[in-house]
Amino acid sequence: MSKKWLGFAAAGTSVAMLLTACGGGGGDQGGGDVSVDDSAITSIVDESTEQGGTLQFAHSDQFDSLDPGNTYYAANWDFTRLYARTLVTYAQAPGEEGLELVPDLAEDLGKVSNDGLTWTYTLKEGLKYEDGSPITSEDIAYAVARSNYAPDIINKGPTYFNLHLEAGDYAGPYEDEDLDNFEGVSTPDERTIEFHLKEPFAEFDYLAAMPQTAPVPADADTGDQYQTEVVSSGPYKFEEPWNPGQQLNLVRNEEYDPETDPLTRNRPDRIEVQWKQEENDRDNRLINGDLHTDIAGLGVEASARQNILRDEELSANADNPQTGFLLYFAINPNVKPFDNKACREAILYGADKNALQGAWGGSVAGDIATSMLPPSIPGYQEIDPYGTPGQSGSEEDVNRALEECGMPDGFSTNIAYRSDRDKEKKAAEALQQALQQYGIETQLKGYPAGSYTSEQAGSPEFVKREELGIMAYGWGADWPSGYGFLQQIMHGDAIKPAGNSNLSELDDPEVNQLLDDAAQTESAEEREEMYAQVDALAMDSATFLPYLNQKALLFRPQELTNVYFSEAYKMYDYSALGLESGAQN
Repeated sequence: MSKKWLGFAAAGTSVAMLLTACGGGGGDQGGGDVSVDDSAITSIVDESTEQGGTLQFAHSDQFDSLDPGNTYYAANWDFTRLYARTLVTYAQAPGEEGLELVPDLAEDLGKVSNDGLTWTYTLKEGLKYEDGSPITSEDIAYAVARSNYAPDIINKGPTYFNLHLEAGDYAGPYEDEDLDNFEGVSTPDERTIEFHLKEPFAEFDYLAAMPQTAPVPADADTGDQYQTEVVSSGPYKFEEPWNPGQQLNLVRNEEYDPETDPLTRNRPDRIEVQWKQEENDRDNRLINGDLHTDIAGLGVEASARQNILRDEELSANADNPQTGFLLYFAINPNVKPFDNKACREAILYGADKNALQGAWGGSVAGDIATSMLPPSIPGYQEIDPYGTPGQSGSEEDVNRALEECGMPDGFSTNIAYRSDRDKEKKAAEALQQALQQYGIETQLKGYPAGSYTSEQAGSPEFVKREELGIMAYGWGADWPSGYGFLQQIMHGDAIKPAGNSNLSELDDPEVNQLLDDAAQTESAEEREEMYAQVDALAMDSATFLPYLNQKALLFRPQELTNVYFSEAYKMYDYSALGLESGAQN
């Protein structure tokens, strides 16, 4: 996700808006812009049953890991469905239907005990890995154990299972190979798996849909190197062991049985992913049909955006959906001078959100955000505690905050961002320029997206050592609820030594308690009120600078079939894509 560009939007999101780009908000569009088609937001474009051809993806950097249990990017969660099946998954459908959970490896959704503490799943019969060996419940128990209880080795994904399962003193599979000592999971037989919770958690089926439930045979696990040769449980497998940075090639898994699968995700004969591709070249290849999809799902860059919005033929193959992602800067109170709240407030009052919106492309890129909970998430209430005239900053409020924090002439700090993301870099530069006029000097520090959350911004020790006071980030809900959006970026228990997504390192007892209580509250209305309270408290902490509720301008070449925007993954559903017969040669 962000995420990490991870994101799922809440049910009820409005996705049927037709864009007429007009260059507002400091964007780079001009006169003569045309409406994009947007058909893939609400329907399946070029629906087809044809199979064959090579589907080609590209990425400006590379994923944090191809290991399904060790990743936290939304695009990767979308992509791994091609070679890793999970207990539960999301339906293949545009619009709100795509948020429906359906059983994948399991025969049905989870069955919960009367006390709410045990969730049980039964695997379908005849499930096999790429080598023909059977997929068992113990393989799924092992996958959950390695991805949540070995933080020194597998640390890039979320920690929900660790948070909710009754694990006792279990040290993880690399320290204790006996899964019988893992109290959080039991496997009465080869097809039954039981999850034992500390407290009731009504949304557990969403955890079962995470790639961390993709089965892993213990004898094939190579720790953080497993990503180089993942054992496939899905329709495709690695053609050969993968070396990071090199092209990834997926070929058909002959042991995959589509009759056991609720999805149709086996249309191409072959899938290729090229990494470290220059963004403008990638966009040109996409428009020319030499490439089928930008796997990051973030939308095209400025030059291609201008071409698409001014060409009726190109705009007919484009979509501009609300992504459900929130773009923001985290302000870390463990880095001086941000241990003083007033110094953090100076940043919030000094930001020019119009310039930040413009860095991403203006109104076509999204709407200005004034709080951390996006409008698409149940519980959203409109608040703007650090509002300034025209959202362009307030000299009076900045000067007052600087006086209060004891630095009337300003101070200096560092801004971190992902160096391979041009729009994020421009946003960091826009913030730098806005703050400079108030005497707040900043140095920009760029890091690769593939290691940003595991080694730099996501490592509290690195953040403190390198004095990363402000960090660019983006976030979408891990599943469609306030808990699924807020918990990993705001709960104190989510702070990790590596792979940390709570970049602000917020550990507010009131926030923590509200999120804990919401997890056990049956009333949706009461939960939503709690999420609104969490949002207000988070903004009051002055550790978050939200600036954009994101939209993306996505382009789909003519050769692609079965294209639609997934409300679950907030990009095109990669598992559904196919190619026209003429493009298969």
